[in-house]
Amino acid sequence: MPQQLLTATVRVAIHAPDGIIRAGLVSYLQHDRRVSELPSDKMQEADVIVVAVDVTDASALDLLRSLNDSPDARFVMVTGQQWQADITAAVDCGVRAVLWRDAFTPAIFIRTLLTIAGGGGNFPHTLQGALMEQVRWTQREVLAPRGLTASGVSPREVDVLRLIAEGKEYSEIASKLAYSERTVKYTLYGLMKRLQLNNRAHAVSYAIRAGII
Repeated sequence: MPQQLLTATVRVAIHAPDGIIRAGLVSYLQHDRRVSELPSDKMQEADVIVVAVDVTDASALDLLRSLNDSPDARFVMVTGQQWQADITAAVDCGVRAVLWRDAFTPAIFIRTLLTIAGGGGNFPHTLQGALMEQVRWTQREVLAPRGLTASGVSPREVDVLRLIAEGKEYSEIASKLAYSERTVKYTLYGLMKRLQLNNRAHAVSYAIRAGII
């Protein structure tokens, strides 16, 4: 996902059961005008939520859901170097960055907050590797047998969407791809139904925004 250009102060909420750790994280925010702290009772309004825990495991992910279960929530985990959670489950919960508690500086902390607020991510190399392995496994064992790619769209559907985006009619698409018009329509309608897209324009818009075409 491309990072967005930030034009306003990033609102940050911090959840840290350890008072000393919380005070340290808050002090980092107070020295940079690009970020500001929100009180815990306004966590739902935060651009980024920082959660500091000793161990990141399944119970830590449950904590994230209790703090903010919005699909748009963005979390930064500040944790001891004990990662025991499924990395894909963490991403599903909204985790967009992980910082080892004993291995980051105030400058790295602020830079990470700005990166996450702008739509980016930041994971240690070991967790990046684990995430990539999960993606590969999902592609190989789940998507490929169903003729899908990681985007959830099959190569045939990508070809049809690309030609529709070029303004081609069904007959032209069928001729170019050596399909029947019926196959072209079936391919498009199947995609629209699966992804709950309203019409051809909506399908093309979705494909462009998702980086599929």
